[in-house]
Parts: sequence; structure tokens; C-alpha cells
Amino acid sequence: MSLFTNLLNLHSAIKPREDFFTEIVAYFLSLNNDILLGWLKHHSIISDDNYSSIKISTQQEHKGLESHPDDSRLDIAVELSTGLNTDVIFIESKIGAKDGNNALRKYADILSNLPNVRHRILIYITRDYDPKDKLKEDDPKPAIKEYCLELSPKINFFQLRWYQFYSLLKERASDILAQEILIFMRKNGMSHTNQFSSVDLLTMVNFNKTLNLMESTLNEEVQDKFKLAFGGVIKGAASMTQWRWRSRYIIYTKFSGDNFWCGLGYFNLNPDNLAEYPYLGICLEVSPGFIERPKIIKSMQKVINDKPNIWTPVNLTILPAWSAIFYQKSLQDFLSEKDQLSAIKLFFQESIKELKTVQEEYFDFPWKGVSIELAIEEDKEDLDTSQSPIPEV
Repeated sequence: MSLFTNLLNLHSAIKPREDFFTEIVAYFLSLNNDILLGWLKHHSIISDDNYSSIKISTQQEHKGLESHPDDSRLDIAVELSTGLNTDVIFIESKIGAKDGNNALRKYADILSNLPNVRHRILIYITRDYDPKDKLKEDDPKPAIKEYCLELSPKINFFQLRWYQFYSLLKERASDILAQEILIFMRKNGMSHTNQFSSVDLLTMVNFNKTLNLMESTLNEEVQDKFKLAFGGVIKGAASMTQWRWRSRYIIYTKFSGDNFWCGLGYFNLNPDNLAEYPYLGICLEVSPGFIERPKIIKSMQKVINDKPNIWTPVNLTILPAWSAIFYQKSLQDFLSEKDQLSAIKLFFQESIKELKTVQEEYFDFPWKGVSIELAIEEDKEDLDTSQSPIPEV
């Protein structure tokens, strides 16, 4: 049993797992400065530990610079002082989500503009592989590490993985708090090493088979019903890009650019542990900055109030955030079916029908999906929902 997992589960809505873990780790490091300094020295982030003062803060807010579209909130900020000099470290932590280069660039800009600092360090630490050493070929901007070195004063950028911290902490853990952190990290897939496991090998062997099964349930028959209901399907929508970066394999259409859209298919394809199952269904989602958001949220809330056992809300009262409603079932619910693929296809068609009913009964404005003629190839313009919520079920 994990104390921290139990405490996190007390949240009835979307669980703030990353913020929760950030607070735990920051508190632990504030009590164990030797482990903090040992971790930083182990990765050659600092060269000595002759600091007389160490200050750690979380969720530190910084007003955006003139070139920034909004303010920033840092996961962890560390100030190391020798009495004469001060070194500052910003730590951006991710567990399941990915982070865009623009967010890290903002943190680098803020760090570079801090006065009276000797060494300025930006650390990006993730559970999953999320390379930041290069951008897409058609992106004119430099990668974040190169960008940091071009700033004046320059920023030293380091990219780490949580399993590395887990390994170091496991060697030095000597109290109950450290042991609870290790349990939480194992529970949330943060202890994975750089070794292939038996599960990884099974995934490799069966990958094409799994992909073919999902493709067959999102075939022309289902897509035709989706097009008829919502006006179109983005060409190439069910792609590996969606699977890799959004943990989902879906077909979708846009109603207002990237601000308002719906998607049908498989979600939560990279669960935190093997006890979790992906889920299937349809979602309707709106961005935090869409001008029509208040009207859409009001309609979504009516749907949830009238059909609480059918639709699942995500972030309907939280700003700024992507907000959505899901009509969904766990993949586990289909495992007992004799013909699972047929059952899944029928559920997808039922999902389309249910969202169409919701559209007609609860939204007083028309949705017009992107037509197939105007659809854009997925690999040229992916659906930009980098902060899109994937609810825990």
C-alpha cells in the first residue's frame, strides 16, 4: 500500500499527479540537502557543494516577459548560495505529459533575466523519453539546448529521466519518507530503467497485430458514420503521431481550428501500470483560449447534469485548461465478448450516435467539421492538443 497514492486518490476530480509529486520531492530534498547536491553532482550539473544556504520553492510564479504570451509557473526553483555567489536552478518535471519547446524557452528567458546570479541552470526531467536536442526539420527555431547557450547570460540546459533519480534514491534511502517516494515512483512507472523487459519484448512482437486490430475497428464503415454525423474526418487522423504524443489512436475532425474538436477511438494507450486498461469512446473538447468556450462549457455542464452516468467531465470548472466530455468504456469491458472487434465497432457507432444526440439537444449552434476535401495530412499538421486532458479512469 502506498501512502502517497492513497492521498492522491482522495481527489475526486482529475488527479493533479505531477503537482502532487513535485511537492513531495521538493519537500524531501529540502530535508535532505545532501541527496539534492549528490544528485546534481552525479549528473555534473554542479561541480562543488560548498553552499551555505539552499532554498527550494515550488509552483513559483513569474510574470511573463514582453515577448511571452502569458505568465509562467515553475515546478521547482532551487537557489544555492555560497554567501558570495548565488546559483539558480529551474526544474520542469513531467510524468505522463509532454512539454513543448516554447514552455522551456520561456523558463530559459526568465532565468537569463534574473539579476545577480552566477550560474543559471534549467533541468527538464521526465518519466518518458522526450528528446529536446533537435526540432522538426521544417522548424526554423534552434533546439532548447542551443537556444539556452545563445542567451546572454547563457543557460546550462540538462535533460534527465526520473528513473535515474529513482536509482540514486534507492541507494541512499534510509527513512520512511524516501521509501514512500520509491513506492509512489514504482506505482507510476517512474522506476523503469534503460533495460528491455519481457513486457517490452511482447509489445515489439505483437505491435503490428495490435495496430491492425485497432485499424479494423476504425475502418471505412465507422469513418463513414463519423463523417455523416460531424462533416468529415481529418485525413490520416488515426496515426502513430497521436499514439506517441497523445497516448491515443483516434479519428477526429475539427469544428473551429484546433480550438474545438471531437475524436473517436482508443485513449490512455500508455497507462501508468499494467493494472490499467485503455478505454474506448468519443470525446468533445474545447481549448482554454477559444472565444466560444463559455458557451460550450455551459452546454457541456448541462450534458453532465442530465447524463451523469453516461458522460464523463474533464476540467469543466478549471481554467486555464483543455476541457472535455467523454462517452467511454474500458477495453476490459469487451474482453469477455466472443467477437470483440464487432462489439467494439458497434460501440463506436453507438458513441457517434450519442454525441450527435448531444449536439442536437444541448448545443444551440451548428458544428461543421472539416470536409474530407479540405482535410490536412496528419503528419503535416498534427492536432495541437499538447495540454489536452486524458482523464484517469
